[in-house]
Amino acid sequence: MHDDPGTRGGEAGRRRRSDAERSIAAILDAALACVPLDGNVNMSAIARTAGVSRVTLYTHFPTREALVDAALERAFTQTLEAIALLPLDDGPPREVLGQLIGSSWQVLERHRNLYRVASSTLPPEQLRGYAESVLGTIGRLVRRGRDSGDFRTDLPADWLVATVYTLMHLAAEEVAEGRLEPAAAGDLASRTILSLMTAGATP
Repeated sequence: MHDDPGTRGGEAGRRRRSDAERSIAAILDAALACVPLDGNVNMSAIARTAGVSRVTLYTHFPTREALVDAALERAFTQTLEAIALLPLDDGPPREVLGQLIGSSWQVLERHRNLYRVASSTLPPEQLRGYAESVLGTIGRLVRRGRDSGDFRTDLPADWLVATVYTLMHLAAEEVAEGRLEPAAAGDLASRTILSLMTAGATP
């Protein structure tokens, strides 16, 4: 009995897709690990770290901008995965906010160089688009905390959300510039944000 050529072709196609997916994942992991502070994205170094050829890398990501964009998307996906583990809709708002800052900060600190490179490489509206999903999650928690009396209500909710996001990126910048150690920056960000959010609140 002979194999169906269509079946063989389908299996070959699935193998190619699987190989391509593994290559893309390895390249993105390498990009997250290799992006330096000076923003010089070395495609050859990333290819070597990923264990693929430059041809393969450029097949999937024809430009540095395309690679930075995809790596940033992967970093934000990791942030959302960490946030998704939190009891955003039923945990004590103050406690959950502290957990959210801690888990988000770990991802942000790990990829701080990528964020700096992306800020100088990608259009602002594109960066904002990636941030919207995280901002929306923070906003949901902030609104719930305001309704419960855990968070202040004398300032607009959108302003508070933007402030949380900005302070976390400021902490990452301080680490990148060597002015703070990661642990100290994370602690300062958490204490500052919680103090800001709860000032005047009476749960």
